[in-house]
Amino acid sequence: MGAIGHALAIAGSMAWEILWALILGFALSAVVQAVVRRSTIVRLLGDDRPGTLTVATGLGAASSSCSYAAVALARSLFRKGASFTAAMAFEIASTNLVIELGIVLALLMGWEFTAAEFVGGPVMIVAIALLFRLFLRERLLREARHQAERGVAGSMEGHAAMDMAVRREGSFRQRLFSREAFTAVSHVFVMEWAAILRDLVVGLLVAGAVAAWVPDSFWRHFFLSGHPTAAALWGPLVGPLVAVVSFVCSIGNVPLAAVLWNGGISFGGVIAFIFGDLIILPIINIYRKYYGIRMALFVAATFYAAMVAAGYVVELVFGTTGLVPERRHAAVMAAHVSWNYTTWLNIAFLAITAILVARFVRTGGVPMLTMMGGDPEKDETAHHHG
Repeated sequence: MGAIGHALAIAGSMAWEILWALILGFALSAVVQAVVRRSTIVRLLGDDRPGTLTVATGLGAASSSCSYAAVALARSLFRKGASFTAAMAFEIASTNLVIELGIVLALLMGWEFTAAEFVGGPVMIVAIALLFRLFLRERLLREARHQAERGVAGSMEGHAAMDMAVRREGSFRQRLFSREAFTAVSHVFVMEWAAILRDLVVGLLVAGAVAAWVPDSFWRHFFLSGHPTAAALWGPLVGPLVAVVSFVCSIGNVPLAAVLWNGGISFGGVIAFIFGDLIILPIINIYRKYYGIRMALFVAATFYAAMVAAGYVVELVFGTTGLVPERRHAAVMAAHVSWNYTTWLNIAFLAITAILVARFVRTGGVPMLTMMGGDPEKDETAHHHG
Protein backbone atom coordinates (compact mmCIF):
# COMPACT_ATOMS: atom_id res chain seq x y z
CA MET A 1 0.00 0.00 0.00
CA GLY A 2 2.97 2.32 0.55
CA ALA A 3 3.92 2.22 -3.13
CA ILE A 4 0.33 2.80 -4.23
CA GLY A 5 -0.05 5.65 -1.78
CA HIS A 6 3.14 7.26 -3.06
CA ALA A 7 1.91 7.04 -6.66
CA LEU A 8 -1.47 8.53 -5.73
CA ALA A 9 0.23 11.33 -3.78
CA ILE A 10 2.34 12.28 -6.79
CA ALA A 11 -0.72 12.20 -9.07
CA GLY A 12 -2.69 14.33 -6.62
CA SER A 13 0.12 16.85 -6.29
CA MET A 14 0.39 17.24 -10.06
CA ALA A 15 -3.38 17.64 -10.33
CA TRP A 16 -3.34 20.42 -7.72
CA GLU A 17 -0.43 22.14 -9.48
CA ILE A 18 -2.24 22.42 -12.82
CA LEU A 19 -5.87 22.84 -11.68
CA TRP A 20 -6.13 26.62 -12.00
CA ALA A 21 -4.44 26.54 -15.41
CA LEU A 22 -6.95 24.02 -16.73
CA ILE A 23 -9.89 26.07 -15.45
CA LEU A 24 -8.48 29.22 -17.05
CA GLY A 25 -7.81 27.49 -20.36
CA PHE A 26 -11.24 25.89 -20.56
CA ALA A 27 -12.93 29.17 -19.62
CA LEU A 28 -11.14 31.08 -22.39
CA SER A 29 -11.90 28.30 -24.88
CA ALA A 30 -15.55 28.36 -23.81
CA VAL A 31 -15.77 32.10 -24.49
CA VAL A 32 -14.44 31.63 -28.03
CA GLN A 33 -16.71 28.67 -28.77
CA ALA A 34 -19.70 30.56 -27.42
CA VAL A 35 -19.37 33.36 -29.98
CA VAL A 36 -17.96 31.54 -33.03
CA ARG A 37 -20.62 29.56 -34.87
CA ARG A 38 -19.90 26.13 -36.32
CA SER A 39 -21.27 27.17 -39.72
CA THR A 40 -18.68 29.95 -39.81
CA ILE A 41 -15.89 27.45 -39.23
CA VAL A 42 -17.07 25.18 -42.05
CA ARG A 43 -17.32 28.12 -44.45
CA LEU A 44 -13.72 29.11 -43.72
CA LEU A 45 -12.23 25.63 -44.21
CA GLY A 46 -13.31 24.80 -47.74
CA ASP A 47 -9.86 24.17 -49.28
CA ASP A 48 -6.26 23.36 -48.40
CA ARG A 49 -4.56 26.63 -49.31
CA PRO A 50 -1.97 27.98 -46.83
CA GLY A 51 -4.29 30.78 -45.71
CA THR A 52 -7.09 28.33 -45.05
CA LEU A 53 -4.83 26.03 -43.06
CA THR A 54 -3.68 29.01 -41.01
CA VAL A 55 -7.31 29.83 -40.20
CA ALA A 56 -7.98 26.16 -39.36
CA THR A 57 -5.01 26.17 -37.00
CA GLY A 58 -6.18 29.31 -35.24
CA LEU A 59 -9.76 28.09 -34.87
CA GLY A 60 -8.56 24.72 -33.62
CA ALA A 61 -6.27 26.32 -31.05
CA ALA A 62 -9.29 28.15 -29.65
CA SER A 63 -11.40 25.00 -29.54
CA SER A 64 -11.60 21.69 -27.68
CA SER A 65 -8.59 20.01 -26.08
CA CYS A 66 -10.19 16.55 -25.83
CA SER A 67 -8.65 14.27 -28.46
CA TYR A 68 -11.81 12.20 -28.95
CA ALA A 69 -14.03 15.27 -29.29
CA ALA A 70 -11.53 16.91 -31.66
CA VAL A 71 -11.45 13.82 -33.90
CA ALA A 72 -15.24 13.67 -33.94
CA LEU A 73 -15.54 17.37 -34.68
CA ALA A 74 -13.05 17.10 -37.55
CA ARG A 75 -15.19 14.37 -39.11
CA SER A 76 -18.27 16.56 -38.65
CA LEU A 77 -16.55 19.49 -40.41
CA PHE A 78 -15.42 17.20 -43.24
CA ARG A 79 -18.96 15.91 -43.75
CA LYS A 80 -20.31 19.45 -43.93
CA GLY A 81 -17.91 20.48 -46.67
CA ALA A 82 -14.58 21.35 -45.07
CA SER A 83 -11.42 20.22 -46.83
CA PHE A 84 -10.01 16.99 -45.36
CA THR A 85 -6.60 18.62 -44.95
CA ALA A 86 -8.11 21.66 -43.22
CA ALA A 87 -10.18 19.40 -40.96
CA MET A 88 -7.03 17.52 -39.95
CA ALA A 89 -5.19 20.79 -39.29
CA PHE A 90 -8.10 21.88 -37.10
CA GLU A 91 -7.94 18.53 -35.27
CA ILE A 92 -4.20 18.78 -34.61
CA ALA A 93 -4.44 22.36 -33.36
CA SER A 94 -7.44 21.65 -31.13
CA THR A 95 -5.49 19.05 -29.16
CA ASN A 96 -1.91 20.32 -29.32
CA LEU A 97 -2.06 24.12 -29.58
CA VAL A 98 -4.73 24.97 -27.01
CA ILE A 99 -4.07 27.52 -24.27
CA GLU A 100 -4.50 25.15 -21.34
CA LEU A 101 -1.91 22.75 -22.74
CA GLY A 102 0.66 25.52 -22.98
CA ILE A 103 0.03 26.69 -19.42
CA VAL A 104 0.21 23.15 -18.01
CA LEU A 105 3.46 22.51 -19.87
CA ALA A 106 4.94 25.69 -18.41
CA LEU A 107 3.87 24.78 -14.88
CA LEU A 108 5.09 21.19 -14.90
CA MET A 109 8.08 21.38 -17.24
CA GLY A 110 9.06 24.97 -18.00
CA TRP A 111 8.33 27.71 -20.51
CA GLU A 112 10.77 26.19 -23.02
CA PHE A 113 8.41 23.25 -23.55
CA THR A 114 5.46 25.59 -24.09
CA ALA A 115 7.46 27.47 -26.71
CA ALA A 116 8.51 24.18 -28.33
CA GLU A 117 4.90 22.99 -28.44
CA PHE A 118 3.80 26.13 -30.27
CA VAL A 119 6.70 25.84 -32.69
CA GLY A 120 6.31 22.11 -33.29
CA GLY A 121 2.53 22.23 -33.77
CA PRO A 122 2.61 24.44 -36.89
CA VAL A 123 5.57 22.41 -38.20
CA MET A 124 3.49 19.25 -37.87
CA ILE A 125 0.55 20.86 -39.69
CA VAL A 126 2.80 22.02 -42.54
CA ALA A 127 4.27 18.51 -42.76
CA ILE A 128 0.78 16.99 -42.89
CA ALA A 129 -0.27 19.40 -45.64
CA LEU A 130 2.79 18.49 -47.71
CA LEU A 131 2.38 14.75 -47.16
CA PHE A 132 -1.31 14.93 -48.08
CA ARG A 133 -0.49 16.97 -51.18
CA LEU A 134 2.13 14.38 -52.26
CA PHE A 135 0.48 11.09 -51.33
CA LEU A 136 -3.26 11.51 -50.74
CA ARG A 137 -5.02 10.22 -53.87
CA GLU A 138 -8.46 11.35 -54.95
CA ARG A 139 -9.77 7.78 -54.90
CA LEU A 140 -8.80 7.32 -51.25
CA LEU A 141 -10.36 10.66 -50.40
CA ARG A 142 -13.62 9.66 -52.10
CA GLU A 143 -13.66 6.39 -50.15
CA ALA A 144 -13.09 8.32 -46.93
CA ARG A 145 -15.90 10.76 -47.68
CA HIS A 146 -18.27 7.91 -48.52
CA GLN A 147 -17.45 6.23 -45.20
CA ALA A 148 -17.75 9.52 -43.32
CA GLU A 149 -21.22 10.11 -44.80
CA ARG A 150 -22.38 6.84 -43.22
CA GLY A 151 -22.10 8.55 -39.82
CA VAL A 152 -20.67 5.55 -37.95
CA ALA A 153 -20.31 6.48 -34.29
CA GLY A 154 -16.88 6.66 -32.74
CA SER A 155 -16.57 8.52 -29.42
CA MET A 156 -17.86 11.86 -28.09
CA GLU A 157 -20.23 12.12 -31.06
CA GLY A 158 -22.92 13.99 -29.19
CA HIS A 159 -20.42 16.45 -27.80
CA ALA A 160 -18.93 17.16 -31.22
CA ALA A 161 -22.38 17.60 -32.77
CA MET A 162 -23.54 20.22 -30.27
CA ASP A 163 -23.13 23.74 -31.59
CA MET A 164 -23.48 25.81 -28.43
CA ALA A 165 -22.62 29.18 -29.96
CA VAL A 166 -24.88 32.17 -29.34
CA ARG A 167 -27.55 32.51 -32.04
CA ARG A 168 -28.68 36.07 -31.41
CA GLU A 169 -27.78 38.78 -33.89
CA GLY A 170 -25.76 41.87 -33.13
CA SER A 171 -22.14 42.96 -32.90
CA PHE A 172 -19.46 40.71 -31.48
CA ARG A 173 -19.42 42.78 -28.27
CA GLN A 174 -23.20 42.60 -27.87
CA ARG A 175 -23.20 38.84 -28.32
CA LEU A 176 -20.20 38.35 -26.03
CA PHE A 177 -21.71 40.22 -23.06
CA SER A 178 -25.27 38.93 -23.43
CA ARG A 179 -27.07 36.61 -21.03
CA GLU A 180 -27.13 34.00 -23.79
CA ALA A 181 -23.33 34.15 -23.96
CA PHE A 182 -23.07 33.58 -20.20
CA THR A 183 -25.25 30.51 -20.59
CA ALA A 184 -23.32 29.30 -23.63
CA VAL A 185 -19.97 29.74 -21.88
CA SER A 186 -21.18 27.77 -18.87
CA HIS A 187 -22.43 24.96 -21.10
CA VAL A 188 -19.25 24.73 -23.17
CA PHE A 189 -17.09 24.95 -20.04
CA VAL A 190 -18.79 22.10 -18.22
CA MET A 191 -19.02 19.94 -21.34
CA GLU A 192 -15.32 20.41 -22.05
CA TRP A 193 -14.48 19.32 -18.53
CA ALA A 194 -16.75 16.30 -18.85
CA ALA A 195 -15.04 15.36 -22.11
CA ILE A 196 -11.48 15.68 -20.82
CA LEU A 197 -11.87 14.41 -17.25
CA ARG A 198 -11.37 10.71 -17.98
CA ASP A 199 -8.20 11.28 -19.99
CA LEU A 200 -6.85 13.71 -17.41
CA VAL A 201 -7.42 11.33 -14.49
CA VAL A 202 -5.91 8.39 -16.38
CA GLY A 203 -2.92 10.49 -17.41
CA LEU A 204 -2.26 11.65 -13.86
CA LEU A 205 -2.57 8.11 -12.46
CA VAL A 206 -0.27 6.67 -15.13
CA ALA A 207 2.27 9.43 -14.56
CA GLY A 208 2.11 8.96 -10.80
CA ALA A 209 2.58 5.20 -11.14
CA VAL A 210 5.48 5.52 -13.59
CA ALA A 211 7.19 8.19 -11.48
CA ALA A 212 6.84 6.12 -8.31
CA TRP A 213 7.52 2.62 -9.64
CA VAL A 214 9.75 2.80 -12.73
CA PRO A 215 13.38 3.69 -11.90
CA ASP A 216 15.01 6.49 -13.88
CA SER A 217 17.78 4.06 -14.86
CA PHE A 218 15.31 2.16 -17.05
CA TRP A 219 14.35 5.30 -18.97
CA ARG A 220 17.97 6.46 -19.26
CA HIS A 221 18.88 3.19 -20.97
CA PHE A 222 15.75 3.15 -23.12
CA PHE A 223 16.20 6.73 -24.32
CA LEU A 224 19.99 6.38 -24.81
CA SER A 225 20.57 9.39 -22.57
CA GLY A 226 24.26 8.56 -22.22
CA HIS A 227 24.77 9.22 -25.94
CA PRO A 228 23.51 12.76 -26.75
CA THR A 229 23.56 12.43 -30.55
CA ALA A 230 21.89 9.02 -30.54
CA ALA A 231 19.33 10.24 -27.99
CA ALA A 232 18.45 13.25 -30.17
CA LEU A 233 17.86 10.94 -33.14
CA TRP A 234 16.06 8.24 -31.14
CA GLY A 235 13.75 10.43 -29.05
CA PRO A 236 11.42 11.79 -31.79
CA LEU A 237 11.23 8.32 -33.36
CA VAL A 238 10.19 6.52 -30.20
CA GLY A 239 8.24 9.32 -28.46
CA PRO A 240 4.98 8.87 -30.42
CA LEU A 241 5.27 5.09 -30.07
CA VAL A 242 5.43 5.39 -26.28
CA ALA A 243 2.26 7.50 -26.52
CA VAL A 244 0.60 4.79 -28.62
CA VAL A 245 1.19 2.06 -26.03
CA SER A 246 0.41 4.31 -23.05
CA PHE A 247 -3.19 4.91 -24.28
CA VAL A 248 -3.04 8.39 -22.68
CA CYS A 249 -4.23 11.33 -24.75
CA SER A 250 -5.12 15.01 -24.60
CA ILE A 251 -3.72 17.05 -21.71
CA GLY A 252 -3.49 13.84 -19.70
CA ASN A 253 -0.23 12.95 -21.43
CA VAL A 254 1.62 16.05 -20.16
CA PRO A 255 2.25 14.62 -16.66
CA LEU A 256 3.67 11.47 -18.27
CA ALA A 257 5.78 13.65 -20.59
CA ALA A 258 7.25 15.28 -17.49
CA VAL A 259 8.15 11.84 -16.11
CA LEU A 260 9.78 10.83 -19.41
CA TRP A 261 11.76 14.08 -19.51
CA ASN A 262 13.09 13.41 -16.02
CA GLY A 263 13.90 9.90 -17.22
CA GLY A 264 16.06 11.03 -20.13
CA ILE A 265 14.02 11.40 -23.32
CA SER A 266 15.34 14.07 -25.67
CA PHE A 267 13.76 17.53 -25.90
CA GLY A 268 12.36 16.82 -29.38
CA GLY A 269 11.22 13.41 -28.18
CA VAL A 270 9.06 15.03 -25.50
CA ILE A 271 7.28 17.16 -28.10
CA ALA A 272 6.80 14.18 -30.44
CA PHE A 273 5.40 12.19 -27.50
CA ILE A 274 2.84 14.91 -26.67
CA PHE A 275 1.74 15.02 -30.32
CA GLY A 276 1.27 11.23 -30.20
CA ASP A 277 -2.15 11.57 -28.57
CA LEU A 278 -3.72 11.54 -32.06
CA ILE A 279 -2.41 8.09 -33.01
CA ILE A 280 -3.09 6.06 -29.87
CA LEU A 281 -4.80 2.77 -30.67
CA PRO A 282 -8.37 3.78 -29.67
CA ILE A 283 -8.10 6.88 -31.88
CA ILE A 284 -6.81 4.85 -34.83
CA ASN A 285 -9.82 2.56 -34.42
CA ILE A 286 -12.07 5.62 -34.56
CA TYR A 287 -10.35 6.73 -37.77
CA ARG A 288 -11.20 3.29 -39.16
CA LYS A 289 -14.87 3.78 -38.31
CA TYR A 290 -14.93 7.33 -39.64
CA TYR A 291 -12.93 7.01 -42.85
CA GLY A 292 -12.29 3.30 -43.53
CA ILE A 293 -9.26 1.13 -42.83
CA ARG A 294 -7.11 2.44 -45.70
CA MET A 295 -7.53 6.08 -44.75
CA ALA A 296 -7.04 5.22 -41.06
CA LEU A 297 -3.67 3.65 -41.85
CA PHE A 298 -2.77 6.58 -44.12
CA VAL A 299 -3.63 9.13 -41.42
CA ALA A 300 -1.73 7.18 -38.75
CA ALA A 301 1.37 6.85 -40.95
CA THR A 302 1.42 10.48 -42.10
CA PHE A 303 0.68 11.78 -38.61
CA TYR A 304 3.54 9.71 -37.21
CA ALA A 305 5.94 10.99 -39.88
CA ALA A 306 4.85 14.58 -39.18
CA MET A 307 5.31 14.09 -35.42
CA VAL A 308 8.83 12.79 -35.94
CA ALA A 309 9.64 15.68 -38.30
CA ALA A 310 8.28 18.22 -35.78
CA GLY A 311 10.37 16.61 -33.04
CA TYR A 312 13.54 16.89 -35.12
CA VAL A 313 12.85 20.52 -36.04
CA VAL A 314 12.25 21.40 -32.39
CA GLU A 315 15.41 19.55 -31.33
CA LEU A 316 17.46 21.38 -33.96
CA VAL A 317 16.03 24.87 -33.43
CA PHE A 318 16.02 24.83 -29.64
CA GLY A 319 19.35 22.99 -29.45
CA THR A 320 21.20 25.42 -31.68
CA THR A 321 19.73 28.44 -29.86
CA GLY A 322 20.61 27.07 -26.42
CA LEU A 323 16.99 26.87 -25.24
CA VAL A 324 16.99 23.20 -24.25
CA PRO A 325 16.94 23.05 -20.42
CA GLU A 326 20.11 21.57 -18.99
CA ARG A 327 18.49 20.27 -15.80
CA ARG A 328 15.80 17.62 -15.74
CA HIS A 329 13.61 18.53 -12.78
CA ALA A 330 10.02 18.60 -14.04
CA ALA A 331 7.48 19.09 -11.25
CA VAL A 332 6.37 15.49 -10.70
CA MET A 333 8.00 14.35 -7.48
CA ALA A 334 6.47 16.66 -4.89
CA ALA A 335 3.99 14.53 -2.95
CA HIS A 336 2.35 17.30 -0.94
CA VAL A 337 0.29 20.46 -1.39
CA SER A 338 1.77 23.74 -0.11
CA TRP A 339 -0.01 26.93 0.93
CA ASN A 340 1.37 29.16 -1.82
CA TYR A 341 0.26 31.16 -4.87
CA THR A 342 -0.97 27.96 -6.55
CA THR A 343 -3.39 27.36 -3.70
CA TRP A 344 -4.74 30.91 -3.89
CA LEU A 345 -5.16 30.66 -7.67
CA ASN A 346 -6.93 27.31 -7.34
CA ILE A 347 -9.34 28.76 -4.77
CA ALA A 348 -10.12 31.74 -7.03
CA PHE A 349 -10.64 29.65 -10.14
CA LEU A 350 -12.68 27.04 -8.26
CA ALA A 351 -15.01 29.89 -7.29
CA ILE A 352 -15.36 30.78 -10.99
CA THR A 353 -16.04 27.12 -11.71
CA ALA A 354 -18.79 27.06 -9.09
CA ILE A 355 -20.48 30.06 -10.76
CA LEU A 356 -20.33 28.45 -14.21
CA VAL A 357 -21.53 25.07 -12.95
CA ALA A 358 -24.45 26.73 -11.16
CA ARG A 359 -25.42 28.52 -14.38
CA PHE A 360 -25.07 25.25 -16.30
CA VAL A 361 -27.45 23.46 -13.92
CA ARG A 362 -30.01 26.29 -13.73
CA THR A 363 -30.22 26.62 -17.53
CA GLY A 364 -30.98 22.96 -18.25
CA GLY A 365 -27.48 21.76 -19.04
CA VAL A 366 -27.54 18.52 -17.06
CA PRO A 367 -29.41 16.46 -19.71
CA MET A 368 -26.66 17.37 -22.19
CA LEU A 369 -24.19 15.23 -20.25
CA THR A 370 -26.12 12.09 -21.18
CA MET A 371 -25.97 13.07 -24.86
CA MET A 372 -22.19 13.41 -25.12
CA GLY A 373 -21.70 9.99 -26.67
CA GLY A 374 -24.96 10.01 -28.59
CA ASP A 375 -25.97 9.55 -32.20
CA PRO A 376 -24.25 12.16 -34.40
CA GLU A 377 -27.27 12.37 -36.66
CA LYS A 378 -29.76 12.99 -33.85
CA ASP A 379 -27.51 15.31 -31.90
CA GLU A 380 -26.61 17.52 -34.85
CA THR A 381 -29.35 19.97 -33.86
CA ALA A 382 -29.77 18.82 -30.29
CA HIS A 383 -28.58 21.97 -28.61
CA HIS A 384 -28.61 25.57 -29.80
CA HIS A 385 -28.73 28.84 -27.88
CA GLY A 386 -31.34 31.35 -28.93
